[in-house]
Amino acid sequence: MTALFFRDLKLSIRAGGGALIGVLFFLTIVAVIPFGVGPDLKLLSRIGPAIVWIGALLAALLGLDRLFQAERDDGSLDLMLMQETPLVLTVLVKCFAHWTATSLPLVIASPLLGLFMNMDETAIGATMLTLLVGSPAITFIGAVGAAVVVALPRGGLLVSILVLPLTIPVLIFGVSATYAAVEDPAPFLPPFLILLALTLFFAVIGPAAAALALRNTAD
Repeated sequence: MTALFFRDLKLSIRAGGGALIGVLFFLTIVAVIPFGVGPDLKLLSRIGPAIVWIGALLAALLGLDRLFQAERDDGSLDLMLMQETPLVLTVLVKCFAHWTATSLPLVIASPLLGLFMNMDETAIGATMLTLLVGSPAITFIGAVGAAVVVALPRGGLLVSILVLPLTIPVLIFGVSATYAAVEDPAPFLPPFLILLALTLFFAVIGPAAAALALRNTAD
């Protein structure tokens, strides 16, 4: 499992630019917002957490179609299905490797982009914390979509269409927790715990559903 993790980590970084492409896309989304809404610093500060979360969500969708594509192309997907190690565990490790290579850099870059939106220290810290907790759920949900379209030659757009509606609850509670921390630290815990619960829920459901979809695709 350790060898699989580092193998997938290298593949995720090399394929299509990996983390760099995601961060640049994240930067592009956040950077163009001030040009659209104007130079009102109070408005930018108010909408900043939501914009950063939306940018991170869209950037995290990049490359989800490649989660199982390399194994499909070189034939190792059949070996994954036949190995003694449970397929659910294999999918879970691949999800962690993909999150480390693509979503973790977005979490690290979020404080810098928060400054672009004139966010204060509390808002930046809350946004970074909620992204750290909530972004794995996006990967687990994306694993299901990637497994469903793995047999399709160009399934990247289809993965985004399938995954985006399912990630809306993660976005809602991530943004809600961030705004709660800014307005009053006391209400921060309930939406944050719900966000954590969503991540844990999809950590169980996502790999299991992806493994089932991979087996059905092979059949």
